[in-house]
Amino acid sequence: MSTTNFIKTAVNEVRKYRGLDPLDAVGFLKLMKEKMALMNISQSLLSRPLNEGFSGGEKKKNEIFQMAMLEPKLAILDETDSGLDIDAIRIVSNGVNKLRNKDNAVLMVTHYQRLLDYIVPDYVHVLYNGRIVKSGPKELALELEERGYDFIKNELSEAEKAVSNRL
Repeated sequence: MSTTNFIKTAVNEVRKYRGLDPLDAVGFLKLMKEKMALMNISQSLLSRPLNEGFSGGEKKKNEIFQMAMLEPKLAILDETDSGLDIDAIRIVSNGVNKLRNKDNAVLMVTHYQRLLDYIVPDYVHVLYNGRIVKSGPKELALELEERGYDFIKNELSEAEKAVSNRL
């Protein structure tokens, strides 16, 4: 199945769910070309079978292209920067930034500051042992980059000691 056919089916299923008529071929191609320009994706990439022979960067660009086409209210991006070179990080990040608006939310999972140099977070949350243990403004990501995760583990140990002392 070509990426284009997959996307057309997915877009029309989302439209059906939202109570909208499916896009005809002309409407779909117009939307696709608009989103291709946004993501700097070539037609040849979309004509290929879905994810067959795609490089890491092509897969990530394709994922953000799908996000652009489907317009979800919530997008969860897990390690979007994984396997991307400098140019691909910039292209993918620009796409994500253009898609962010007041009507949607993006939850982005990353271990590295470099992605956050391009996609500036509204909030940073640190997940440890399956729970959020610290939240803060975008500067928290910079502090993590500088100090590592050990300072949070130390803060948790101190908090746990204080709780056990009260008991």
